[in-house]
Amino acid sequence: MLKSKLEQSLRKSLHTFINILPIIIGMLLLTSLAITFFPKMISPELFGQYEIVDVLLGSSLGSIAAGHPLVSYILGGELINEGVSLFVVTALIVSWVTVGVVQLPAEALMLGRRFALVRNLVCFLSAIAISYLTVYTMRLIG
Repeated sequence: MLKSKLEQSLRKSLHTFINILPIIIGMLLLTSLAITFFPKMISPELFGQYEIVDVLLGSSLGSIAAGHPLVSYILGGELINEGVSLFVVTALIVSWVTVGVVQLPAEALMLGRRFALVRNLVCFLSAIAISYLTVYTMRLIG
């Protein structure tokens, strides 16, 4: 009986995996494309207008160009060296790692559309809040 349930569960898992495989492959291809193009597009000249506009732009770019944290730290270091505000760099890094617009279709399929949208929205708003909290904390510490 236990063996029968195990076989049934494995078959169902394999069937689900095969059904979502095209979406996962598409998501991986889009993520690879975003990681390739966005670091070249993110330049210090984009920023420097108004603090809140820069933070929103940084969070938005990070949300679209979701990627690996190590890449975001390198990009963030380069942006800071070029004079981009720590507010912007923090928002970009946090949203880069936590928000995934490119992965949204796969996440919605596996976890539900409402959950995926709410999670991404909360992470986007958190990236903005964390950027301000980080800078103000750094100022308090000295």
